[in-house]
Amino acid sequence: MLGLKLPTDPRWVNIVEKNIKDILTDHAFCEQKAASTAISFIVSFPEYSELVQEMTALVKEEISHFKMVHDKIIDRGWTLGRDRKDDYVIKLVGFFPKGGSRTTQLVHRLLYAALIEARSCERFRLLSEELEDQELAVFYKNLMVSEANHYTMFLSFARKYGNRKEVDKKWDDLLNYEAEIMADLGTTETIHG
Repeated sequence: MLGLKLPTDPRWVNIVEKNIKDILTDHAFCEQKAASTAISFIVSFPEYSELVQEMTALVKEEISHFKMVHDKIIDRGWTLGRDRKDDYVIKLVGFFPKGGSRTTQLVHRLLYAALIEARSCERFRLLSEELEDQELAVFYKNLMVSEANHYTMFLSFARKYGNRKEVDKKWDDLLNYEAEIMADLGTTETIHG
């Protein structure tokens, strides 16, 4: 369903199991960045009313996810750690050339967002199935559904606002590029790393 070309190595969960505090901190910041991304779509592309409506709803949802993850951190007697750079996202956004028309920029940003959500969904599925901590396994199963909905929403908008054939080609190329990135990741206690 997600179209990812390279699945996460299941051994990544072993790294997560040993670093639950770190994965929760990274996850919290991923949710905060997702809310910020939705806001940036509103600010950058206000003329797309349907997109603005969906992004407004997404901001609320993503910030509520941030709170849910932050509550898990507090419930375990921890505090939110510091944000770290996301090597996955940094490498991913280097794929498309900068510039182009506003529509091209919008489509590229929507495709990035779709792929980040797809990978998050895939990782959450793995955590829901493999984590020994059953409370967190259930937590990630519930979040997995949201991530899948976000992935399809972003991809649908990209196809709506761009030329469908060109968008599908860009999407496939981006998926192939992402597989190359993922071949070097999966060794850290981060959602995407």
